[in-house]
Amino acid sequence: MRHLIRVTLGVAVAASLSACDKTIDKDEVDRKFQGVNVIDETNLNEVMLTVGDPNEAVNYFKRSSTTEPDRIDFQRGLASSLIRAKRFPEARIAWAQVVAHEDATNEDRVELADALIRTNDWDQAEKVLSSIPPTHESFKRYRLEAMIADGKKDWKKADAFYEVALGLTTKPASVMNNWGYSKLTRGDFREAERLFGEAINADQTMFTAKNNLVMARGAQGNYTLPVIPMTQPERAELLYTLGLAAVKRGDVQIGKGLLREAVETHPQHFEAAARALAALENGA
Repeated sequence: MRHLIRVTLGVAVAASLSACDKTIDKDEVDRKFQGVNVIDETNLNEVMLTVGDPNEAVNYFKRSSTTEPDRIDFQRGLASSLIRAKRFPEARIAWAQVVAHEDATNEDRVELADALIRTNDWDQAEKVLSSIPPTHESFKRYRLEAMIADGKKDWKKADAFYEVALGLTTKPASVMNNWGYSKLTRGDFREAERLFGEAINADQTMFTAKNNLVMARGAQGNYTLPVIPMTQPERAELLYTLGLAAVKRGDVQIGKGLLREAVETHPQHFEAAARALAALENGA
């Protein structure tokens, strides 16, 4: 009997201690999970900035910024997500708020300049970039500087900035494409063609560079497609661009032939090319 009593008391005490331990452990677990949540939150921020619907990322960072308004990482995330969602007026305001934060960096100012350019406020973008010390050298800064110089038709400065930007990136295709388009607008078609070709060599999927290359060739009266990688729909689109370039130069019959070939080449109905061809034939 005494042995049974001792066992019963032991179980009761153990149960009591277990209940106390649960209370203590809960506080410890909460503290530990706070640390885990910080890690998970950082990873989630990175994921939201790179994948998925950018509007979902906007909503996520808006909620996070409302909860913790002093967190600059949430503010940056919101601004970046708005850019990805192509909501540029909102992104401009968001980046301005980031720059106003006490922990803002020069790269944040570069991002603000980018948002300003996307809303066509070139003068303010130039002022923001001018406020950044020349010691801050980044690919994006010089690419934006080159674009601003292009807009002012300061070709010498634009070329210098494009060249520096090329030296600061491992993915030069977009810079070469922009630089080529700059040359195209100046009427330097041969140099534009060369730069577009280099852009395609760097990124064979960049259709914009392919289309620009055809425009540069067409502007020189060269109506043959370049030997570059292209899908059948891309080939049809490039023939269409080349046909329009021929018509613009006054080579209407050649243009008609290229437009006709574009319609025949496309695996689906090519409405734009068919409409342009019909307009030329009806006007002939």
